Amino acid sequence: MNEPVKKPIRLTKRGKIIAAIAISSVVLFAGRSYLLHRGSETTDDAFIESHVMQVSSKIPEKVARVHVSDNQMVEAGQLLVELETRDTQALVNQARANLVSSEAKLDQARAQAEAEQSSQSQCQSDVGEAKATSDNAEQELERAKSLRKSGAISQREFDQTLAKALSTKSALASKQQKACGAESGVKVAQASVASAKAMVDQSKALLDMAELRLSNTKIFAPEAGRVTRKNVEPGNYVHAGTPLMAVVSPQVWVVANFKETQLASMREGQSAEVEVDSYPGLRIPGRIDSIQAGTGSRFSLLPPENATGNYVKVVQRVPVKIALEIPPDAPLLAPGMSVSPTVRVR
Repeated sequence: MNEPVKKPIRLTKRGKIIAAIAISSVVLFAGRSYLLHRGSETTDDAFIESHVMQVSSKIPEKVARVHVSDNQMVEAGQLLVELETRDTQALVNQARANLVSSEAKLDQARAQAEAEQSSQSQCQSDVGEAKATSDNAEQELERAKSLRKSGAISQREFDQTLAKALSTKSALASKQQKACGAESGVKVAQASVASAKAMVDQSKALLDMAELRLSNTKIFAPEAGRVTRKNVEPGNYVHAGTPLMAVVSPQVWVVANFKETQLASMREGQSAEVEVDSYPGLRIPGRIDSIQAGTGSRFSLLPPENATGNYVKVVQRVPVKIALEIPPDAPLLAPGMSVSPTVRVR
């Protein structure tokens, strides 16, 4: 028996139109993808980054109040945590009392120094008068000697003049000794003033430190952002430097780790498009802000030592910072989210 002859499949006019549209779409999609990828560089080794500011206590103290909760938005300078102030306030009060006492001692030392200075001035004036009197007596004695030789005065008058000269000379010596004592007293008083002033400066420094410690019992937000990793509650005892929470800035960017072989045509200012894995279909425009001067491995904790052992060449990756133009209605973009950036290099 003869087998039946198979008739060739003939498309209808509608089928031909559908096939032509399908083939055209495939060609257009392939051509678009080829053109886009020929003039762009992309990577899946990219993440969102932001400023993450650790908030910690500067002093060891017990926590009195916590004014924020997890994932709360805060403004720059907003009060976050308050620590107990009783012990620190006692230190401030003690420092203020010490300052008042030191200032009183300084005033007393200055008054004593002024009294010693006045006494010294009076002694110097007395020395001047005694010296003038002694000089006059010496002149009278010299004249009396001449008159005694010529017999113009008696021995008694000469003896009186001599006694007066000796008396004034003795008085001058006494005044000079007293003036020396007054000068020494002035130096001692000035030293006391200097010591009291040093005590006042030290008391002021201690008061400043105590007031600074008191101000550190209030912890404020360093910048506007979102509170994350909060691990402090009222009643906790915190040590200096203990992380209490972190504040994540709303300003975000992308760090894309491109292969070093992709950087030949990459320049700052080139436009980019970022797809966020968390939000399919979301594409955020951006541009290259900067390219790191060094590969990621070079700044790792244990950078490779290529001069030792066997060497195997591995393509390195270089971090590229991409600034984003985030629309106002964009969803939450947090540090660590995975993205896929595409940079147009042509």
